[in-house]
Amino acid sequence: MTAITIPIAGRRRPGNAARRSASAGWAFAFPAALLLATLMVAPLLVVFGLSFTNYSLGATDWTFTGFANYQDMLQDDRALKAIGHTAVYVAIAMPLSVVVGLILALLIQRRQKFRHAYEVIFFLPATSTFIAMAIVWQFLLHGRIGPVNEWLVALGLSRVDFLTDPSIALVTLSCISAWQLIGQTTVLFLAGLASIPQDIYDAAELDGMDYGWDRFLRVTFPMLAPTTLFIVVTTTITTFQAFDSIAALTKGGPAGSTETLLYRIYLEAYQYTNMGYASALSVVFLAFIVLFSLVQIFLADRRIHY
Repeated sequence: MTAITIPIAGRRRPGNAARRSASAGWAFAFPAALLLATLMVAPLLVVFGLSFTNYSLGATDWTFTGFANYQDMLQDDRALKAIGHTAVYVAIAMPLSVVVGLILALLIQRRQKFRHAYEVIFFLPATSTFIAMAIVWQFLLHGRIGPVNEWLVALGLSRVDFLTDPSIALVTLSCISAWQLIGQTTVLFLAGLASIPQDIYDAAELDGMDYGWDRFLRVTFPMLAPTTLFIVVTTTITTFQAFDSIAALTKGGPAGSTETLLYRIYLEAYQYTNMGYASALSVVFLAFIVLFSLVQIFLADRRIHY
């Protein structure tokens, strides 16, 4: 009796057409992969390698120092304070821009007239160049001639040195950063609200949830959860990268009270030409961003239903 061999589909070798298709796919993906490796991966590897050296900007030689830069960082009070200032900056600017952006999006969505005008008005700060707006903020918040202090005096309050008082300068910069981000978060929340199907609101209305907090908490906010997660992660990364407002308004002062981690990296790299130590700070800065993003995604992923 002759045995019959049945070919197994899973072990079938790919034909010529499949191999040509796979080769074409790799060929099309190769330029993009090469560009990604050149512009994104290679600089990160260079920074990571420099963090273990004493390389100085413009020097012709350098020495491998191991973890010396990271050990020095633990003894550097200004670097440790910069990390704390960055945490405070993110803790104020991120929630403020997200919450206010959501409130404005809900208010604009209900309006039938001039809706697009409100969208443009609130999005203008996101389109403006902050270096130019810094001049306006310096005038508005000036301790003697600024309109804000004039309003405080008219209300019977004392003047406040928003940008020159070490106890309040960082909070002021955080609020200015939130002002710049609110337009962007508002537009993103409006896009998220527009994607919610009207059928869900009709079903909620039949269950007695016409308007108010009950409908917002049970229908609108859960449906906005993916949009909210995206906004929180991107806003957190943006606020971590606080630099332009500090460089334009306070330059890390007064008395180093507004030095964030990114501004500290700039000082070490281009003011003191200490590229090795600046690279170590950059690695820590990148680690913080990755860690916070992963924690936010991990915690939110358990509560969000896509």
